[in-house]
Amino acid sequence: MARNAAFEILYKDYYVRVFGLCRRLLNSSELAEDAAQETFMRAYKNLRKYDIDKPFWQWIASIANNYCIDLLRQQTRTDALFGDEATELEQLAAADTPMLSDLIAVEEADSLNGAVANLSAKYRVPLVLAYFNQFRYNEIAEQLNISRTHVGVLLLRAKQRLRADLINEGAEGVQ
Repeated sequence: MARNAAFEILYKDYYVRVFGLCRRLLNSSELAEDAAQETFMRAYKNLRKYDIDKPFWQWIASIANNYCIDLLRQQTRTDALFGDEATELEQLAAADTPMLSDLIAVEEADSLNGAVANLSAKYRVPLVLAYFNQFRYNEIAEQLNISRTHVGVLLLRAKQRLRADLINEGAEGVQ
């Protein structure tokens, strides 16, 4: 009985964050709702495996990450989703590399959230894992079964696309 009450408190405290993480990874509120529910069901079933010396958020976020990435993999093969490392490196070398400070200067969170939502899963997933969930490159590489270098390239290209989308949005707003 005490276990259920304790878990209910954790559910209330963390549901919004888990839902937000799932929504960003899956780019769908409907899928995120199901994924958040599944995350908490899996957490409840495996509560005995939780190490109380570590933050609960990290544990439940890893469950959500794994579940959402599995869903994305079911939708498309991982290689097709994240592309080929060599191709990404070639595209990166050919691209005009913008400054990150330009992206940081953008103040409107709604614009940034919209731009993140418009990214393909190939770029959105590593970006969310890195900046929303604060995963290191090695952790992202392990989650996505790609190399650390590939993670860096995908993140840089995601930032380039975000910057371009936000600059274009700003130019449209000025007209």
